[in-house]
Amino acid sequence: MPIIHWGDIVTAFAWFIAVYMVIIILFYSVIMIISCFQLRKEYKLEKIHTYEDYLDDIYTKPISIIVPAYNEEAGIIQSVRSLLSVNYPTYEVIVVNDGSTDSTMEKMINHYDMKEIKRVVRKQINTKMVGKIYQSAILSNLFLIDKENGGKADALNVGLNFSHYPYFCSLDGDSVLEQDAFLKVMKPIIESNEEVIASGGSIRIANGCQIQNGHILKIGLSDKPLVAMQIIEYLRAFLMGRMGLSKHNLLLIISGAFGVFSKHWVIEAGGYRTDTVGEDMELVVRIHRLLKEKNLKKKIVYVPDPVCWTEVPEDITFLRRQRRRWHRGLFESLWIHRKLTFNPKYGSIGLISFPYFWIVEFFGPIIEFSGYIFMILCLLLGGIYIEYAIFLFLLSCLYGSIFSMSAVLLEEWSLTKYPKVSHIIKLFLYSLTETIWYRPMTVFWRCEGIWQMIKGDKSWGEMKRKGVSE
Repeated sequence: MPIIHWGDIVTAFAWFIAVYMVIIILFYSVIMIISCFQLRKEYKLEKIHTYEDYLDDIYTKPISIIVPAYNEEAGIIQSVRSLLSVNYPTYEVIVVNDGSTDSTMEKMINHYDMKEIKRVVRKQINTKMVGKIYQSAILSNLFLIDKENGGKADALNVGLNFSHYPYFCSLDGDSVLEQDAFLKVMKPIIESNEEVIASGGSIRIANGCQIQNGHILKIGLSDKPLVAMQIIEYLRAFLMGRMGLSKHNLLLIISGAFGVFSKHWVIEAGGYRTDTVGEDMELVVRIHRLLKEKNLKKKIVYVPDPVCWTEVPEDITFLRRQRRRWHRGLFESLWIHRKLTFNPKYGSIGLISFPYFWIVEFFGPIIEFSGYIFMILCLLLGGIYIEYAIFLFLLSCLYGSIFSMSAVLLEEWSLTKYPKVSHIIKLFLYSLTETIWYRPMTVFWRCEGIWQMIKGDKSWGEMKRKGVSE
């Protein structure tokens, strides 16, 4: 029986980590190239094309904007105010109070002069008990629904049951939209003659921006390193990740913070699931699955320009909770629909998207965390093992920082949402440090999320908001 030496194990593991990272780098490189071409192409078209035609009711589709609100007293008034001033012909705003324990309800009723109305609601999706329904006496398209606490997904389902229009948008209660966001996010739906059934916009971070009465007055950059790193992370996820996947209808996520869906297809799919913490991704996967099983050629797309500004955690405790929850939600969505994995029946979703999300997004943090431990052990062992450690560290830098820097440059090259050159330089410099401190932290938190999942911990984790609008 051959004797396995410690050195052979170390070498084999080093090569495993290295090969895995090279595969990831190649995959992200392809995604980045596709994103660059697609983003530049769309950006040039945006310069030529105006949205004036879409301001006419003949061309647009009316939208129901559903805002689930749980303890959102810090920003709910400003968020609703921004929604009521969006540049779109026909829409309604439905705020669903999910059993808040703060003054969210009182603020809405007092500020917008909400009066109780009697309305029969067609129950197409089962939900928790609905209490009173209100309508603003001064704005006929603003509604408020008070319901028993059941979570965000249940609140969205209540809004779906109540909504009057064929398309709806799910929007977080702390979000602020740019005025033309709906015209832009609805463009692919309108132009595709309903071939596109869901469209997601970009999420940008409002911390550091000057926002007054629900309107962005001045785009700024927070001085907090934790917020700056999240900005870079969001740029990479949206401009590089989702842009590249959307090009070939491989998108499995539309952010719950800002996305438009065909009401018909969401109800056909059964609405939002209430037993998962990743209800937004799970819904998109379920719709893809439904379409493939019905052999229908519909699309779910990402549009880079329509922007929703939202508050992100500034405290490491709340950021940690968020990332653990996100990773648990990712697993739940993949596990519920695991039969799609490598299943040719589901086309590119089963053969490309699902393997990608399993291998890169879910198992990636475990492999990466193992790599960090391995590098530390190699440094302690000395000798040739130090060379392994240096090699893996350089690969890690290539994998993290270079793609983050590319995302920052891509933002400046195309959308230029950050007006000051100093902002871009600051983000660029921050991106150089990502591999050293920020990425290891998020990798560890995502591994914690896996451990929580193994233990059966399904807690949501309180998220404290201070509000970003004055």
